[in-house]
Amino acid sequence: MTAEPSGDRRETIRANLRAVRERISAACETVGRDPREITLIAVTKTFPASDVRLLADLGVTDVGENRDQEAAAKAAECAGLPLTWHFVGRLQTNKVRSVAAYADVVHSVDRPRLVSALSTAAVRAGRALRCLVQVSLESGAESRGGAAPADVPALADAVAAADGLELGGVMAVAPLGADPAPAFARLADTAHALRAAHPAATIVSAGMSGDLEQAIACGATHVRVGTALLGGRQAIVR
Repeated sequence: MTAEPSGDRRETIRANLRAVRERISAACETVGRDPREITLIAVTKTFPASDVRLLADLGVTDVGENRDQEAAAKAAECAGLPLTWHFVGRLQTNKVRSVAAYADVVHSVDRPRLVSALSTAAVRAGRALRCLVQVSLESGAESRGGAAPADVPALADAVAAADGLELGGVMAVAPLGADPAPAFARLADTAHALRAAHPAATIVSAGMSGDLEQAIACGATHVRVGTALLGGRQAIVR
């Protein structure tokens, strides 16, 4: 049985959430956007299901995880909550069947083999998975994952044509140690080109605790925030 969260933890998360929402509002005001255009995804990796419940009580119902073993258990424990589960980490094909059982959105589709595996798993599970094509924003390196921009159109076409899958848009992680703004501007160009071929693929998942303002300035519709909401990472929850 999971222990009830303390009142101090609730107030900490409440205050952090208020601060993050204020940052989102300020970033939107700067570029003339409506804050209601932005979906806040709380990345809860390494944090307990009790934090997920607190977030849900506070109105955050989009939850992101990046490890299947942790995410599957947490999703099961929170099955009674009206949550949208986002799988945001690199996804190996041997984890696809498990992920397809609970995830609503998979952000990290970066290769044709993964498209095929997700399609098979989604059909088997009788579910529809919204998929985002992860775009690499790094020159000459793929340490943070993603398809090369030149490969995005074909990959998006494959997702759109696959049974059980819905093409939602694109996702990216800013390069380490560099100004994220130019990278997010490149992502915006890729997203614009994708929408020309697939008008319904409107999601741009970009921006985290340290760079959400730059991402919003470049058209992000979804920001993935962990540390700014929940604090420094804890030991992995198993």
